[in-house]
Amino acid sequence: MENKAYERVKMARDNGRPTGLDYIRHIFEDFIELHGDRRFGDDPAIVGGIARLSGTPVTVVAIEKGHTAKERSWRNFGAPHPEGYRKALRLMKQAEKFGRAVICFVDTSGAYCGVGAEERGQGQAIAECLTEMSALCVPVISILIGEGGSGGALALAVADRVWMLQNAVYSVISPEGCASILWKDASRAELAAESLRLTAEDARSLGVTEKVLSEKDIGKKEFYDRIRNLLTEEIAALSADLDLVGKRYDRFRRFGGDAVAKEKA
Repeated sequence: MENKAYERVKMARDNGRPTGLDYIRHIFEDFIELHGDRRFGDDPAIVGGIARLSGTPVTVVAIEKGHTAKERSWRNFGAPHPEGYRKALRLMKQAEKFGRAVICFVDTSGAYCGVGAEERGQGQAIAECLTEMSALCVPVISILIGEGGSGGALALAVADRVWMLQNAVYSVISPEGCASILWKDASRAELAAESLRLTAEDARSLGVTEKVLSEKDIGKKEFYDRIRNLLTEEIAALSADLDLVGKRYDRFRRFGGDAVAKEKA
C-alpha cells in the first residue's frame, strides 16, 4: 500500500491539474501580461501582469508549468530562472506603487539549478524576493496549487495569507531528493514524504498556511468561482488593515511555534 503523503505528491505533480495560467484565465478579468526583468530577459516559467478581481485591479504572478510536452519544455517544467523571480519582484513593486493587491499562484518543484541560473544570481534573486515581499505595503496572498518546492516556492509565498489546495504539497526538498541525501536511495521517497510533513494538512497544523482549499469540482467553473469569491473577500479584509507589514512579520516569526507548544503540552 502506497504512502498517503507520497500519494499527495503524485497528485500535485499530475499533468492534468490546472496550471497557473488556468487560474488566471478563469478567475480574473482583463489580464494583461507583462514581460521581462529589465536586466537579462523574460522567463516563461513565471507569468505575471495586471488584471481585475471582481472589478478591482490587482497584480497576478504565477509559476507556469504548461500542459503539453512542448509547452512544458518551453516553460522549463515550472523551474524559474533568476530573471523570472526578478520579473515577479518588479511586478510586485509596481503593484505597491499603485496600491494594487498581489496574488501569487505557486507550482514548482524548485528554482532551476543549472549553471546559467547560478551564474546569473539565482540565490540572490530568491533572497531579494523574500526580503522585498516581507515589506510590501499592499495585501499579498499566495496559493500553492501543486508542488511547493524549497526556496523556489517560498520566493513567491512570503504573504499575508498562504493557502494550499487539498492535494498540493509544500516542502524544503522533494521526497526523492531527501531520500537520496539521507539514505542514498531515491526509491525510499515514500518514507521521506511521510517524514517531511509536506501535505496541506501538515502545513496547516504547523501554521505555515491559513487555509486548505477543497478540490471538489477542480477545473470546473464552480471551482474557480469559489476561489474568486474567497480571494475577493480576503483582499477586501486585508486592504482595511493598517498594519500589514507588522502582522506579516509576526506571521513568519510564529512558524512552528504552536505545534511545538502542543507537543510539549
